[in-house]
Amino acid sequence: MSHLLRIEMPSTESAIALSGHQDENFKLLARQTGANLALRGKELVISGTENGAELARRIVGALEPLWGQGQIVTSADIMTVRHALDTNQLDELQDIQQSVVVRTRRGEIIRAKTFRQRQYIKALRSQDLIFCSGPAGTGKTFLAAMVGAQALLNNEYERLILTRPAVEAGERLGFLPGDLQQKVNPYLRPLYDALHEVIDPEKIPNLMERGVIEVAPLAYMRGRTLSNAFVILDEAQNTTPAQMKMVLTRLGFQSRMVVTGDTTQTDLPFNQSSGLDVAQKILNNVEGISFCKLSQADVVRHPLVQRIVAAYEKFEGNG
Repeated sequence: MSHLLRIEMPSTESAIALSGHQDENFKLLARQTGANLALRGKELVISGTENGAELARRIVGALEPLWGQGQIVTSADIMTVRHALDTNQLDELQDIQQSVVVRTRRGEIIRAKTFRQRQYIKALRSQDLIFCSGPAGTGKTFLAAMVGAQALLNNEYERLILTRPAVEAGERLGFLPGDLQQKVNPYLRPLYDALHEVIDPEKIPNLMERGVIEVAPLAYMRGRTLSNAFVILDEAQNTTPAQMKMVLTRLGFQSRMVVTGDTTQTDLPFNQSSGLDVAQKILNNVEGISFCKLSQADVVRHPLVQRIVAAYEKFEGNG
């Protein structure tokens, strides 16, 4: 027998925030609970079996701190709530929903959307060396750059250093036109994009000229000590073990280093070990180092990206 529940939404904005683009959140909730969700004006109607409708109501209720304020609900938010309900972690869920990582220049709130992202952000604020591995779209680099930029603006560090090894999907840096800065620009675009969310783009060139923000290939770190700096090493799966050891031993006083990468996406020659893999094995039990592993469940891009990652993992697992 079909069970019917009704929830009055406070505004049209909150209804749109909950339903998602083309009702994609309602479709996901239907797959998760077996219940159907539909809007009748500002009224949300949930129908299904008693258990299914009640589960959908509980998920919608737990998401209220977001949609109640007109914040767009994502598929990651829904899956995190489902996980919190299944594992009795509603207190921790509230912590995730209320914790603001940073506010962008446009006033948009950036926050953790999954339990593992929350753990990662805690590590970014408390440990001196953090390794974070996981597939595309999990927020590894974006969240590190956000926390680093905010720490720089708060004068917690004198410099923000962003670096990547110069092996990029078969292309070498030398083939790009122009001087070093022009060469580095397209190749470090993802890091710039994150910085622009927090720091006025017009101020970034001046900060770079003064060395407050430094964006450079990994080779430029050799022989230096990186003191009073927030350092992000991105695409670390493309470092050799020697390069990884070199950059880790650059860490100076009052500094924090974040090493991010995806161990399944190495662009190194076939017989070359990844410095990220080797470092995780060697440093696993060293005190003061935090290891965070994100998975496809932490993908917070378009829902299609999550399905693409899952399909590749399945294919490669069978291969």
